[in-house]
Amino acid sequence: MTRIIVITSGKGGVGKTTVTANLGMALAKAGRQVALVDADFGLRNLDLLLGLENRIVYTAIEVLARECRLEQALVKDKRQPNLVLLPAAQNRTKEAVSPEQMQLLVNALAQKYEYILIDCPAGIENGFKNATAPAKEALIVTTPEIAAVRDADRVVGLLEAQGVKRINLIVNRIRPAMVRANDMMSVHDVQELLAVPLIGVVPDDERVIVSTNRGEPLVLSENNQSLAATAIENITRRLQGETVEFLDLDSPNDSIFSRLRRLLWTKIV
Repeated sequence: MTRIIVITSGKGGVGKTTVTANLGMALAKAGRQVALVDADFGLRNLDLLLGLENRIVYTAIEVLARECRLEQALVKDKRQPNLVLLPAAQNRTKEAVSPEQMQLLVNALAQKYEYILIDCPAGIENGFKNATAPAKEALIVTTPEIAAVRDADRVVGLLEAQGVKRINLIVNRIRPAMVRANDMMSVHDVQELLAVPLIGVVPDDERVIVSTNRGEPLVLSENNQSLAATAIENITRRLQGETVEFLDLDSPNDSIFSRLRRLLWTKIV
């Protein structure tokens, strides 16, 4: 059965598109058939983060206008054949597509793909309604800032009102040192305010910016030492039903020493 997941937040700039690109790539690497849908008509960015901007010929608009087939609009990723992108149109507004049309597009994709990840635009207007209309599940992405958390709480309420019951939380760009200094909300604080299950915590990482600018999702690197990439891959595993421990980001010494200690303890046991 196809899983249709909208990745949303309410507030802009919290990392929804970055999470969508990396999560989709990680699922594809795990052998899943994945379709990414950019629902941000007028301001598309998912193609840039995937490095596929130069390969777009048709968009969802042309599919709906019957100017091309759905298969013609899907952009395949040469690095990962299990992943395709359905791009949004840059020269149209969010009003150019209706929730019913989004439902039709996603239903067509569901005939072939195991996971459909919908990148939701910021706000709670037409773009949000379009992106959430076909969704059966939601991932709420927020940063540990009060404005982002308040907007995320509003989105949770709207999703529940639409009948989306399976909602999970991703806390993005956490900075453990700031949390310890009481200069940033903790993951526990965010989770307590939103009251939805936590599925992932992604630490702030400069390499995310580098990978975004290059159009190369962080999870693509084979020899990746990035905790952010590890966190995304762990979210991927949890989505697929695995039980995976959360990274110990609160510890200032969660580095080679703590990992070595855990390794030695495992061997002793």
